[in-house]
Amino acid sequence: MSGESWADRLFGGFRKTSERLTENLSGIVTKAKLDDAQLDGLEDALILSDLGPRAAARIRDKLAIERFERGLDDAAIRQAVADEIATILRPVAKPLEIVAFPRPQVILTIGVNGSGKTTTIAKLAHLFQEQDYSVMLAAGDTFRAAAIGQLRVWAERVGVPVVAGAEGGDPAGIVFDAVREATAKGIDVLIVDTAGRLQNKRELMEELAKIRRVLGRLNPEAPHDVVLVLDATNGQNALQQIEIFKEVAGVTGLIMTKLDGTARGGVLVAAAEQYGLPIHAIGVGERIDDLRPFDPDLLAKVIAGVGR
Repeated sequence: MSGESWADRLFGGFRKTSERLTENLSGIVTKAKLDDAQLDGLEDALILSDLGPRAAARIRDKLAIERFERGLDDAAIRQAVADEIATILRPVAKPLEIVAFPRPQVILTIGVNGSGKTTTIAKLAHLFQEQDYSVMLAAGDTFRAAAIGQLRVWAERVGVPVVAGAEGGDPAGIVFDAVREATAKGIDVLIVDTAGRLQNKRELMEELAKIRRVLGRLNPEAPHDVVLVLDATNGQNALQQIEIFKEVAGVTGLIMTKLDGTARGGVLVAAAEQYGLPIHAIGVGERIDDLRPFDPDLLAKVIAGVGR
């Protein structure tokens, strides 16, 4: 791990998002009282920065109330935007807490193929290990041999056991075996990978429902969490995925990945404002320790380009 702080990595990872927002906001600087045309321009700039229409309208309304009689310079606009983003993010910044009794706490991870789901599972396992929890993985995405192989590789790299079967096997059977083994070994956290194909929603829904039934027989509280992994580079498409997976899988929380290097980090704010689901962690980078819970006030400053 380098000497670079998490805050430094956030500022680096969100640089393109911050630059895009600053660029879109430029020209709305005024020395006079904000008028409706300028407020409209501000709202459009926020929407163009992927913050979404609801968050943009909320920020516009806040600035409209204050009006800033003495006018605003560039820094003041960005600070006002940062303040309102922080207000949006604070209620959803909720790290995953391991509280299940009896153990294990079962976390179903879902997300479309290519979202970084398997890598995120490994990073999540590492995060729990840092908190002194024992972790086991279950390869419930039996639809693709590559997914099973990838999870095995990551499990070995992170140093955690994995329960897996053959390609085309019954995911519910894998999960059943994993919960039994995790319970017998006193494992704290069981993270289950699941298939990410949305081409046939009904099929996926039935598969997840079967997994839930099997879990319920072994532990009525399980799954304790249903975490959707989203790829921030998808921008507004990530929001559509929340909509679909909420219906299909009963999502309880989100993890946003690939925030580094994309100009679409504002979608994190859009997701918070539109859905209000807990955002447990964000991924900024490729390293194993690049998934972390976030400080909403710091992240708001990072997105709005305040403080650097």
